[in-house]
Amino acid sequence: MNGLSLSELCCLFCCPPCPTRIAAKLAFLPPEPTYNFLADETGSKFSLNLTERAEWQYSEREKENIEGFFTRTSRGNRIACLFVRCSTNARFTILFSHGNAVDLGQMSSFYLGLGSRINCNIFSYDYSGYGVSTGKPSEKNLYADIDAAWHTLRTRYGISPENIILYGQSIGTVPTVDLASRYEVGAVILHSPLMSGMRVAFPNTKRTWFFDAFPRTVEIPVKSPSHLKKATYQQTLTGGLFKCFCTYH
Repeated sequence: MNGLSLSELCCLFCCPPCPTRIAAKLAFLPPEPTYNFLADETGSKFSLNLTERAEWQYSEREKENIEGFFTRTSRGNRIACLFVRCSTNARFTILFSHGNAVDLGQMSSFYLGLGSRINCNIFSYDYSGYGVSTGKPSEKNLYADIDAAWHTLRTRYGISPENIILYGQSIGTVPTVDLASRYEVGAVILHSPLMSGMRVAFPNTKRTWFFDAFPRTVEIPVKSPSHLKKATYQQTLTGGLFKCFCTYH
């Protein structure tokens, strides 16, 4: 379990239990930053500067399709954002919440390749404490991070909710589900979603404890645009992972 010893586990699950400490130790694995932002002469626009660890797979010219900038969350953290313009006629933009052990630099090649193949633009962000984002990773910060990313995507680029697809991978499914339950969206994709913090550490856990972090083993109403049918996504446990079922009303 991420290299934790028995004594460290005992400390984590001391009485009273602290979900924030448990989540931070077991769920968040921020790597050493693989990128930074280089400001232009005005200081308002940034270019993406990658380290070798980012393993960029394209030419330097294609980096011109990537716009980097910062936005501020409601909890006071400054998070890094990337807008990857993969197509000039893309109808949809994917708001991508990445996994727990990568940052925007490592994901940049994947975003460009994915968007180019499916004719979608990609918007992503680094969680607090990841990459060049300030603060520390926590469950509360996750929700504030994606909320700031959502509002920035809506206001900075003027993209309508029905043209935004939420994509969450691993730990990124936590803020994705939270956002989808509060705002109208075009679609929701959950890739390898978490069951809950306790179930990551102890897969045989059968119930949701009051101190559990990321409790997502519940039925969550997901909003949809007015011209689409209302959808309810029910998360069920199968083989240690969630499956999402969509029922239309």
